[in-house]
Amino acid sequence: MLVLTRKKGESIMLGHDIEITVVDIDGDQIKLGINAPKHIEIHRKEIYLTIQEENKKAAKPTISIHTLKEVFQNTRKIDE
Repeated sequence: MLVLTRKKGESIMLGHDIEITVVDIDGDQIKLGINAPKHIEIHRKEIYLTIQEENKKAAKPTISIHTLKEVFQNTRKIDE
């Protein structure tokens, strides 16, 4: 991990088009300003992790292949 020291009003650049600026420091909290292209998603880490977990849940099948096969076979019997 790269660790940098910045003061209020100073920035760092990520690549050529993402700028992160220290807007304010208050006790143990730092307020950051981020300028980035609109196609770059920016989330707090805890929100990002929640999104990743929800995407994993959504990608898992909610029905087993065996059950799906039974449903398909029963549907074929009804149609015949």
